[in-house]
Amino acid sequence: MRGLVVSWAARGAGLAIGVGLVALLAQLAASSVNVLLLTFIAILLAAALEPFIGWMRAHTPIPRGPVILLVYLAFFATVVLFAVFVLLAAFSQAADVTQALPSFLDEVDAWAATVRPAALGEVITSLTDAARQRLQVETPATDDVLRIGLTLAEAVTSLGAVLAIVFFWLVGHARLQRYTLAFFPLDRRNGVRNAWNEVEGRLGMWFRGQLILMGTIGIMCGLAYLVLGVPSALLLGLIAALCEAIPLVGPIIGAIPAVLAAVTVSPELALVVIAVTAVIQVVENNVLVPVIMRNTIGLSPLIVTLSLLVGAAAAGIVGALVAVPIAAAIEVVLGRLQDRRVPVAQAPSAVETPDEDDTEALGRAMPDARRSA
Repeated sequence: MRGLVVSWAARGAGLAIGVGLVALLAQLAASSVNVLLLTFIAILLAAALEPFIGWMRAHTPIPRGPVILLVYLAFFATVVLFAVFVLLAAFSQAADVTQALPSFLDEVDAWAATVRPAALGEVITSLTDAARQRLQVETPATDDVLRIGLTLAEAVTSLGAVLAIVFFWLVGHARLQRYTLAFFPLDRRNGVRNAWNEVEGRLGMWFRGQLILMGTIGIMCGLAYLVLGVPSALLLGLIAALCEAIPLVGPIIGAIPAVLAAVTVSPELALVVIAVTAVIQVVENNVLVPVIMRNTIGLSPLIVTLSLLVGAAAAGIVGALVAVPIAAAIEVVLGRLQDRRVPVAQAPSAVETPDEDDTEALGRAMPDARRSA
C-alpha cells in the first residue's frame, strides 16, 4: 500500500513538473513573439536559398562551406543594392509627396465647396482638415526624437538579426538536423528526416514564389504608373509590391495610394489607373499565380482560406502572412502520420454512378462469390 502511494505521488509530481514546464515555455514563447517571427522569416529565407546551394554543389567542385558563403554574399549584396538604389529613391519620392500634399489639400477644399449636397462637402473638408493637422511640421520633442531613433535602431537590429540567422541556419542546418534526429528511435529517423526536408522544401518554394510574385507586380505597377505619368511611380510600385504579400486585401490596399496620387493630376487619370490596376490583377490571378505558385504549397483552397482567417484573427496581418506556410508544414506532418498503406473506403453517398466497366467487373465477381459460398 505504501509503495502504491509513493508511486502515485511520484507520478503526480512528474505531471506537475511537466505542466509547469509547458506553462513556462508557453509564457516564454508569448513574450518572445517578435523573436520567433524574425526566426521564422529567417528560416523561410534560408529554405528559399537552399536550392541555389544545391545547384552550385551539383555543377561545381566547390565544397559546401564556400558555396554557402558565395550564395549568402550574393543574397546580401542584392539586399544592399535594393536598399541603396530602390529604397532611397522611394524615400525621396515620399518626401516630395509630403511636400506636395498641402497644396493638394487646398485644391480638395476648393472642390469640396462646390459639392452638393453641402453636407458631403463638409465631410470632405473635415477629412482634409484632419489630414492637414497630421501633416503639420513642428519641432519634435526630445522624447519623439528618442522614440524615432529607437525605432530605427530596432529596425536595423532586426534586419541584422534576420541576416545573421539566415547565415547560421545555412551553415549549421545539417548538424542541427542530426542533433534533432538523435532524439527519435532509429526506425523513425528516416521518416522524420524526410518530413523535415519536405516541410523546408515547401516553405522555400512558397517563399521564392512570393518574392517573385511581389517583384513582378511591383515592376508591372511601377512601369505602368511611370508611363501614365502618375507622380512617384517608383514609390507606388514599391507599395504595390509590399502589399502583394498581404493575403486577400493586399492588392486593394496597394492600389489606393496610386489612385490618390493620380487624383492630384486629374480625375480621368485616376480612372485610368483604376482600370490598369484591375487589368494587372486579372493577369496576376489568371497567369502569374498559376505559373509562379504552381506546386508550391499543395493546399486546398479551403485550407488556405481557413488558415488565412485564423491567422488574421489570432495575430492580425502578421498572422495572415505566416498562416499559409504554417498550415503547409502541419499538413506535411499530418500526412506522415496517416496510415496510407490501408486506403480509406469512400462513403456510399459520395460514389457516383458506376461505369460500364465497373458493372461488368461486379457481374463477373458475383458468380465467383456464390461458388465460393
